[in-house]
Amino acid sequence: MDSSIGLARDRASAPGAARASAGTHRASDDKAMLRAAAELTRDLVAPRPAVYWADLVGSATVGYGALAVAVTSHAAGWTIAAAAVAVLALYRAMSFIHEVSHVKHASLPGFRLGWNMLVGVPMLVPSFMYEGVHTLHHAKTRYGTSEDPEYLPLALMKPWTLPAFVVVSALAPVALLVRYGVLSPLSVLVPKLRRAVMERYSALAINPNFRRRAPEGAALVQWNRLETAASVWAIALIASVASGIIPWRGFVIAMAIASAVAVLNQVRTLVAHLWENEGEAMSVTAQYLDSVNVPPPALLPMLWAPVGLRYHALHHLLPGLPYHALGEAHRRLTAALGEDSPFHKASYAGLPHLTAKIMRSTWRAG
Repeated sequence: MDSSIGLARDRASAPGAARASAGTHRASDDKAMLRAAAELTRDLVAPRPAVYWADLVGSATVGYGALAVAVTSHAAGWTIAAAAVAVLALYRAMSFIHEVSHVKHASLPGFRLGWNMLVGVPMLVPSFMYEGVHTLHHAKTRYGTSEDPEYLPLALMKPWTLPAFVVVSALAPVALLVRYGVLSPLSVLVPKLRRAVMERYSALAINPNFRRRAPEGAALVQWNRLETAASVWAIALIASVASGIIPWRGFVIAMAIASAVAVLNQVRTLVAHLWENEGEAMSVTAQYLDSVNVPPPALLPMLWAPVGLRYHALHHLLPGLPYHALGEAHRRLTAALGEDSPFHKASYAGLPHLTAKIMRSTWRAG
């Protein structure tokens, strides 16, 4: 799940930038690794509905319960503690949008609808903002290119782009409230605005040059239903705050929690890839090496990279694998592949190491 707010492609052309990207984007496919990945995980491809539903409902229940405590408590300590729990739980619940964009819906009946009702509409990130967008990020000919909605060569850009990339995400809740509470209803009356809203403000993407194509058929019907629900909710929320039904204090706390969720996701996005490709098409192995795994024994990735996102490189190798199977898949491949396999080169120690790595890259490039 990536932020809907991006940065301009202010890329560096220094020799150091070229050297930084050379290690990944030129790698050819390692057939032994690809074959092992396919053969050793064939029994793991079926999603387990009980796991999905229990995780989603549990995360949403804890998240909204903690949110209610945070906005109603007048004790600073309780407010801060409840807000922290709400951020982590709601972030986990929202992260299931990634699974919704990949899973075969016939194998998880009703899960997309359930996720939208519990999380997508209330948090103003309905699933259509990711479905049909995220899959482009996995297309072999699009990954890392100008046609990838979820890629920027951040490691090769100016140093100031990294803090800007993270800080700007804090504005996401306000932007979403405006998008659904103001732009959606206005765009029904103004065709030119409607086109702009659909092309530029209807995708969770970080590439500012990405323009989304209008959906057709069943996808358009689903889009319209979800957008209407999100718009009604956003308008009701704005009206309730303006009329005093929802106190300003509670609204500000809720928006702060939503901003913290967006920032946490943006930090996770920042270290999900090495961001070293300058627009060339990449092999599957190269895409894997440009992506990041943060496997055990590290514990904190369970919080900042939930729902299988700690195995992001492995996910690019096996995008159809359900999140609950990624840990077992990683263990099998780690044991089966020799030390010389590129499989082991995508694993990193944790968030501080990855953050320092990309910061060093931007300083060399800048």
